Parts: sequence; structure tokens; C-alpha cells
Amino acid sequence: MRTAAECTTMAELRAEIDRLDEDLVRLFAERAGYIDRAAQIKAGVDLPARITSRVEEVVANVRRHAAAHGLPPELVEKLWRRLIDWSIAREESHLGPDSLRPDSLRKG
Repeated sequence: MRTAAECTTMAELRAEIDRLDEDLVRLFAERAGYIDRAAQIKAGVDLPARITSRVEEVVANVRRHAAAHGLPPELVEKLWRRLIDWSIAREESHLGPDSLRPDSLRKG
């Protein structure tokens, strides 16, 4: 493992980017496991996949982390909103679409 500054060739940079991509995919897979568990828990307590207050909490957290690491919060927010939408769709694949849930069961 090299830092970006330690890389002196494109091959070294590409190898490190590939390593990081693998790590990111592993972390996304780990996150998906938590999303699947959330769907199981939500099913037991009649919660919808999308809970707007939680979505906005996650976005605020990510924007703060992005700024702390020198990344543009707006860009990271856009990426994360896509990830959140994917996660909600994954939950809905277990729970069924929120739009089909009776109004009395929608919480959030």
C-alpha cells in the first residue's frame, strides 16, 4: 500500500485505485447486509423502507464527513442520495413497495 504521493508511475496509481475500489465494494457489500437486516426489523414493526427523517440525517452526516476530509459536500451528497435510493429499493424488495402499504402502516 502506497500513499498517492508515494506513487511515481501510472501503474502504481492504478494499482492503488484498484485496491481502493475493491475495498469500497467490500464496504458496500457490508452496508448492504445492514440494509437487509434493517428490512427484517422494519417488517416486524411495520416501518416503511423510506423514512425521510433518517434519509436527511444520513445526508447531513455524510456532508459533514465529506467536508472534514476535504471533499465537496454537494458531490458526496449526490452520490449518497443515489446509494440511499438503491438501499431503499433493496429494502422494498423485501418489504414490498411503500406505495402499496396501507396508510395506517406508514411511519416515518
